[in-house]
Amino acid sequence: MINIDGKIQDDTCVIDINNRGYAYGDALFETIKVSHGKLLFWEDHYFRLMASMRIMRMEIPMSFTMEYLEEEVIKLLTEANLLKTSARVKLMVDRNIGGLYLPKNKGVGFVISAKAIDNDFYLLNGNDYEIDLYKDFYVSPSLLSTLKTNNKAINVTGSIYADENELDNCLLLNTNKHIVEALNGNVFLIKGKTIKTPPLTDGCLKGVMRKQILQIIELLPEWSLEESSISPFELQKADEIFITNVIVGIQSITKYRKKKYHNVFARQLLQKLNVKVRLS
Repeated sequence: MINIDGKIQDDTCVIDINNRGYAYGDALFETIKVSHGKLLFWEDHYFRLMASMRIMRMEIPMSFTMEYLEEEVIKLLTEANLLKTSARVKLMVDRNIGGLYLPKNKGVGFVISAKAIDNDFYLLNGNDYEIDLYKDFYVSPSLLSTLKTNNKAINVTGSIYADENELDNCLLLNTNKHIVEALNGNVFLIKGKTIKTPPLTDGCLKGVMRKQILQIIELLPEWSLEESSISPFELQKADEIFITNVIVGIQSITKYRKKKYHNVFARQLLQKLNVKVRLS
């Protein structure tokens, strides 16, 4: 089942071929983890969506309050019998049909979908997790590259590359040949007592989980946090690397080429993340 502009419909319903999200990628989305009816980090998701809509020059309806959109998510979860479990929710906002590259109006609609997931809280995946660089295409750093839009061609082709090469993930580079992010999340690198993550100006996604992790690290006085560019050469020297997103939480990388990593800090960080989830 899906929620289209407030109406619950069967998920086999057909989207108009002129839908601008489909035709031009003229759409934004938020992927939200919901645990037993609680939208995790909902306020951060909501304000990122509103800021992104302004950047995309979409008209924000007066009805698009934080409370209204949350109610629409809950309505779908209730109808889909997902209110008493954990779910992955996708909230997509697309511009109204009409026009070619130039839209005829800037109004929007929304589509909400949901799928059950196993874990209520965040767990560390202890399995081997191997990555490499994806260098067929590069991220052009700009304000648009920090948004979650429907334009995800580099993530799609990179995922195919990873699958063809029996990798679990790949890291993306920007046009300055700096590490930007993973295919499905932000990246953090640890060397000694210093934690580095790429700055938004390098083109990485303005991740909701990235924000939570930064807030936690800032409360750890024994660690030094840097939002600065990361060279591929630093990967070989790192003690630990992990990826973050709102569904998985923290994913430790165990191998990059011949280099292997531990996950000591990631385990500590995951415990603090789960405490934050419970208290929020």
